[in-house]
Amino acid sequence: MQHYQPKTLSDRFAYGFTKAMRWFADTFFRKRYGHRAVVLETVAAVPGMVGGMWIHLKSLRKLRPGYGPMIRTLLAEAENERMHLMTFIEISKPNVFERYLIIFAQAIFWHVYFVVFLLSPRTAHRIVGYFEEEAVYSYTEYLKEVDDGRIENVPAPRIAIDYWNLPQDATLRDVIIAVREDEAGHRDVNHHIASTGNVK
Repeated sequence: MQHYQPKTLSDRFAYGFTKAMRWFADTFFRKRYGHRAVVLETVAAVPGMVGGMWIHLKSLRKLRPGYGPMIRTLLAEAENERMHLMTFIEISKPNVFERYLIIFAQAIFWHVYFVVFLLSPRTAHRIVGYFEEEAVYSYTEYLKEVDDGRIENVPAPRIAIDYWNLPQDATLRDVIIAVREDEAGHRDVNHHIASTGNVK
């Protein structure tokens, strides 16, 4: 799945919200892809935790099993995005302002996404699907900058080599490819959940 064409009002809201976030990222970071990744991965790590937590609590309230696979999928997604963040912190070395921006972005997005998830889980998952579409695009652009020599292809940090089982001589290019594959997987999973209504 490359791009999910918006079909409903909910889809159009999710797509518009995502494009607004994309405009902010493009305006603020332009081609500073490493720094963009640090801030955006902070936001990207929120949805899986919100969804997993809410479904976990819902299972407890209803006293019903069967929610485990969805909970594990969403929490694994959150953990994966967290590892993206830890990796790009090593690569980009965010400054003090960007660290405060991380706190601000997380605080705002957590509450916004939590409310959206409560009101419409399908819309929330569609938002994540579109977020991940944009992430795949951004990492493709990042990769092009590296391949064209405009960004140095530095050695991959140890945390990335260990997490993705990369070769010992892996570079930033290898990290970007691994992260982009993760994001493509999250894109497909969340669009599938939103489309099938498999939201417990």
